[in-house]
Amino acid sequence: MMSKKAIVLLSGGLDSATTLFDSQAKGYQTFCLIFDYGQRHAKEILQAKKLARYAKSEYRVVKISLPWGGSALLDKRIALPKNRKDIAHKQNIPVTYVAARNLIFLSFAASYAETVGANAIFIGANAVDYSGYPDCRPEFYQAFQLAMKRGLKTGVGGRPIKIYMPLIHKTKGGIIRLGRKLKVPYQLTWSCYAGGKKPCGVCDSCLIRARGFKEAGVIDRP
Repeated sequence: MMSKKAIVLLSGGLDSATTLFDSQAKGYQTFCLIFDYGQRHAKEILQAKKLARYAKSEYRVVKISLPWGGSALLDKRIALPKNRKDIAHKQNIPVTYVAARNLIFLSFAASYAETVGANAIFIGANAVDYSGYPDCRPEFYQAFQLAMKRGLKTGVGGRPIKIYMPLIHKTKGGIIRLGRKLKVPYQLTWSCYAGGKKPCGVCDSCLIRARGFKEAGVIDRP
């Protein structure tokens, strides 16, 4: 019987799906946390549920509100970037950045972990092929790790919850190659920011995904 428990932040995208299967391969009993935070579409939430069921993982959908908006992912009046050439430029934070999103998500994950007795949180953050979000960098997770150690019962009790970012230094192609070994059902994942019936193919997330599959030498099958 599994004795290790982990909270997995599951968005429905290929990074979080790979992270889910990686955590299970490491012997963790997984508890997926899926957020409905008012994003443009519910497609990714639907796919996240399918992924959790496929992986036979317990999951919860948590609905939260960010009524102040400020992001193209929250406000449909803000146009999504299309065909950007400088997606990986770390100095240009795009309009799809949601203020403090990972900080908020990790706070929920920490509370959930402490309550169910999980000693790990897995997140599919990536500091290589990403859109320039500041909360995808290793130093952010190091800081949050310290905050949990000092601010949680488990932390001050000498049983700190550890954050794992297994994809943090991988290229998108490297992530997909890992996922193939883990038998991740990428056909169940959704990356597009637009959330139509089919991926738009021109938003940042679609472009990064396409580049990753090309790099991995794998056909992305819907």
